[in-house]
Amino acid sequence: MSETDATEPAVPTPHESATRGRTVWAEIDLAALEANVRTLRERASGAEFMAVVKADAYGHGLLPVARAALRAGATWLGVAQLPEAVALRDAGIGARLLTWLSVPGTDFAAAVARDIDLSASAPWVLDEIAAAARSLGRTARVHLKVDTGLGRGGAYGRDWTTLVRHARPLEAEGAVQVVGIWTHFAHADSPEHPTVLAQQERFFEAVAEAEQAGCRPEVRHLANSAATLVHPSAHADLVRPGIAMYGLTPVPQLDDDFGLRPVMTLRARLALVKGLPAGQGVSYGHAYVPATDTVVGLVPAGYADGVPRDATNVGPLLVDGRRTTIAGRVCMDQFVVDLGAGSGASAGDVVTLFGGAPGEPTAQDWADATGTISYEIVTRLGARVPRLHLGAPDADAKAGA
Repeated sequence: MSETDATEPAVPTPHESATRGRTVWAEIDLAALEANVRTLRERASGAEFMAVVKADAYGHGLLPVARAALRAGATWLGVAQLPEAVALRDAGIGARLLTWLSVPGTDFAAAVARDIDLSASAPWVLDEIAAAARSLGRTARVHLKVDTGLGRGGAYGRDWTTLVRHARPLEAEGAVQVVGIWTHFAHADSPEHPTVLAQQERFFEAVAEAEQAGCRPEVRHLANSAATLVHPSAHADLVRPGIAMYGLTPVPQLDDDFGLRPVMTLRARLALVKGLPAGQGVSYGHAYVPATDTVVGLVPAGYADGVPRDATNVGPLLVDGRRTTIAGRVCMDQFVVDLGAGSGASAGDVVTLFGGAPGEPTAQDWADATGTISYEIVTRLGARVPRLHLGAPDADAKAGA
C-alpha cells in the first residue's frame, strides 16, 4: 500500500463466501453512511435532522439504512410513500416519521394508528386524514405543504390561505394537529439561483400567515441535501438530507465532495472470457466492432438490474486492473467489456461498475456518461441485485439486507 492509499478511509469488503457464485451485487457501507450523517449534522447543528430513506433508501435498503442513520444522530425519518412508513414502524422503529404522497382512498388510518406524520397539500387530504383520525379516536399529526415556487406539490398562492383556513376547525375539533409546515426548493442545487432566496422569503411569509391563523407548528422545514450543504439560512427547525446522506453530491458542479463518502459500490463477476477477431461485432446490432484481435468478457448484469441501456459503449468500469467502458449494447441481463488483447482476466474476476474507492468509477461518472443524475443511477438498481450491508449489527442484517 502506498502512502497515498494509506490515508484513504478503510472501505469494508464482504467475505469471499458472501459473493461467491453471485452474478452482481451492491455493497452498502453503513459506516460511510453514518459518517455522512454526522458530517451533515455538523453543517446544520442547530436543526433537527430528517434522514430521507424513500425509495428503499435510494436503493440502499430501507431498514438497515434507517437504523444506521438513527445511530448516527438522525432524529426523524422521511419517506414518500405510506407503505415504506408502515414498514419502518412495523419493524419497531419509533423515531418521528413523515410520509408525504397520497391519493384519494389512501389508508390514512394505518398511518394515524402508527403515529406516522402525514403531509397535506389540499383540503381533501385534510378531510380524509381527519376522518381516519375520528374513526380511531385519535389526533393525526399533519404537516401542511406550501408551494413556494417549485410548481409541484403543495398549496400554491391563494390555495395556501384556503388550506390553512380548512385546517383550523379540524384542529379545534381535535381531529388533526398541524405539527409542521414545509416546502421544497426548485434550484437549491444552483447556489446562486435567485429562486432560492425568493422561495425562502415566500416560505416564511406562509409560516407567518399560518401562525397568525392560530397554527403552532413544531417544525418548519425546507432544506434538502443541497440546501443543507450550501444554504445555512434555509436550515430552519429541521433539515431533510437525501442524496448527500448516501455520499453523492447534490451540487456536482462545485468541486467539493463536502467530506462525504459514497455508500454504494456495485460489482459483478465475469461469466465468460474469450477471444474475438478484428471486425467481429459485439452484441445486438454490432454497436461495437473491435479494430484488432481482442479478448472480451461477459458481465451478467443488464438493464433489468438497473444498468442503464444508455450506457451502451460509454458505461465506465474497473476490470482487470484498468478503467474501461462497456463494449456494445447493454442487454436485459448482460453486457460485454473489451478487455484488450493482452488481458489475463478469467471467469469469476470482479468487475466494479461504480463505488468510491480510489480508481473506481463513481455513480456521478455513470450519470455524466449517460446524461442523467447520480440519484437515478443508485435508485434504479433492480430487486434481483442483492444488497450486502457491511458494518451492520446482526439485527440490521437480518431485518433488511
